[in-house]
Amino acid sequence: MRIRLKPLDQQVILVTGATSGVGLTTTREAARAGARLMLVSRNERALKEICDALALEGADVHYAVADVADYASVEAAAAAAVERFGRIDTWVNNAGVSVYGRFDEVPVEDQKRLFDTNYWGVVHGSLIALKLMRETGGAIINLGSELSDVAVPLQGTYSASKHAIKGFTEALRIEIAQARIPVSVTLIKPAGMDTMYVQHAKSYLKFEPKLPVPVYSPIIAAGAILHAAQNPKRDIYVGGASKATVIGNRIAPGLTDTLLTLFGVRMQDSGRPSRTWGQALFAPSENFGQEQSGRNGRIVRSSGYTSLTTTHRGSLRLLSYALIGVTFAASLRLWNQKAMAKRR
Repeated sequence: MRIRLKPLDQQVILVTGATSGVGLTTTREAARAGARLMLVSRNERALKEICDALALEGADVHYAVADVADYASVEAAAAAAVERFGRIDTWVNNAGVSVYGRFDEVPVEDQKRLFDTNYWGVVHGSLIALKLMRETGGAIINLGSELSDVAVPLQGTYSASKHAIKGFTEALRIEIAQARIPVSVTLIKPAGMDTMYVQHAKSYLKFEPKLPVPVYSPIIAAGAILHAAQNPKRDIYVGGASKATVIGNRIAPGLTDTLLTLFGVRMQDSGRPSRTWGQALFAPSENFGQEQSGRNGRIVRSSGYTSLTTTHRGSLRLLSYALIGVTFAASLRLWNQKAMAKRR
């Protein structure tokens, strides 16, 4: 079975969680490339404003209000896309939200709601997309995380949801291949992105959380998504830190546990007091239309690792793995020095 994906300027792309962060960046980049777009979000005001702005720039864009946790509303959004454009070529399951807090502090109701959005939202979108693409082909792109492979304290439920997304995506890919359906299934695994992730999260912490460094620009994740829309890929790590974290956990899981025990909470402590943001767990946030938060300090605006692994093969890919190994070794040395200093 050979999967043939179209150039972006010949595609109809549906993006969930399209009104901020990686979803919004992907939407804008796809529009610049000439794709036709269906934007999906819970916030109709945000969708209308973003669509109007893109239309003024010449984009062919439409929107549908839907909560990805509700299968019927996602199905209605897909039907609206087909009615408007005739088909969907790429479906991007991007919508997601987080909760900060220890497991014994976060209510089970909140944990279930996070899974409704992060995990079931991906399942709903993927199954609906598969029904539409079964004969014509296309790409399903799911947003995982480096936390699809590694878990961190204070974000246990989020980590669990991303592990679940990985399991679902890999099983779906195998079943699609076995049935010889011409649909590509890609899992995107970003490192920390300078989006509204923290501002949209619900928090039970006494301090304002932050993303551990390095933090990357969402333009890198958008580039990876749009690459996968045109080239069948199994998975793409966004940012060398994502791949380094996963390799480190595979090589030395016990050491990774120890390092996260020592530094996992501290790395997420901004040193600022807790504050209430526009929490998006149960309702759409009014804080929309921003690709980046601007609260993460120095941002990494390109990734040599991601560029090499998505645009080149062979020796360049081996070089990128070597660079990741060096980065991981240097990180271990630094963490060890900090641990020794703390003991002293």
